[in-house]
Amino acid sequence: MRFYYTLIATFLPAFALAGKSYDTHLRSRHASRAAGLRIRADDTYVPNATVSNGNPPYHRHEHYEGESFFKDWDFFTGEDPTHGNVNYQSLSNAQRKQLAYVKDGVTVLAVDNSSSVPVGGKRDSVRITTKKTWNFGLFIADFAYMPWGCGIWPAYWSVGPDWPNAGEIDILEGVNNQTWNQYTIHTGIECVLPDNNAGIDALASPMGKTCTSSNGANSGCGYQNNNPNSYGAGFNAAGGGVLVHEWNSWGVKIWFFTRDSIPVDITNEQPNPTSWGTPTAAWPSRDCDFSSALYEHSLVIDTTLCGDWAGSAYGDSGCPGTCQEVVANPANFANAQWGVNYISVYQS
Repeated sequence: MRFYYTLIATFLPAFALAGKSYDTHLRSRHASRAAGLRIRADDTYVPNATVSNGNPPYHRHEHYEGESFFKDWDFFTGEDPTHGNVNYQSLSNAQRKQLAYVKDGVTVLAVDNSSSVPVGGKRDSVRITTKKTWNFGLFIADFAYMPWGCGIWPAYWSVGPDWPNAGEIDILEGVNNQTWNQYTIHTGIECVLPDNNAGIDALASPMGKTCTSSNGANSGCGYQNNNPNSYGAGFNAAGGGVLVHEWNSWGVKIWFFTRDSIPVDITNEQPNPTSWGTPTAAWPSRDCDFSSALYEHSLVIDTTLCGDWAGSAYGDSGCPGTCQEVVANPANFANAQWGVNYISVYQS
């Protein structure tokens, strides 16, 4: 059985240093997963309607960290669905090539930075997907650092089967020398937010209101976080941070916490979203039936190079030469690494 996944961006600000402008580069991320989805009754979170304010107490359901991290993720080895210049590696190959390993408790997922490839060639990289799927929950990801740089397109996201019907939530994503993070939702059912997300309490800036996505119209509905510590070099210089997305009958909320502002209840493994204040991004179900639009989601972490977004935006990025020329030089990928402290999934 084969499922197809897609990851698509919202309206894309150009990255030139001369000031902020807006572009409409779109990109899609389809992939097959031959192993299929594993769905069990205890993987499904059902919101408790009797709990006030839609904020049920949470307990930790899954925890990915350290030496046991890789046993719970599948390594995708097919052709990059976004037409990037990458060869995705199996677990055994990635470990042998030092592209997937654990160092001092941090799970590292890297792009090859030692081999020369021809201009227009493909460089080894990694894309992983959780073996389990969920319907609703609280997802906490602590990243020590993330990939960034010219030609690089990293993403941490969740997605369901048969895109866009089961929807997609993009939590950490950008391209090239971008300095801000982008949060996006894609749906298969009709879903359009109010103009400028009117009446939605969120800290980030709205970027598009049409969540409904297809291969021909796939910008999604999203937010731009203008905090320079939210993505790339700024994120890494600040020691990384924590991204949380809560998905329940209310809708979807995302919080971003810099390293020095992580709530104590997260550190103590007793997360209480009601104490965290205004979310960074929010999509309430009053505007879209997210209980129907999003289902059976797995988590995905990947790094591709050039491709439909980083490649098409390269000319506006301030990066040298061409994207294909950058890929050919291994020295350009010293910073192309994910450092994952942990990812936890909480359920009610």
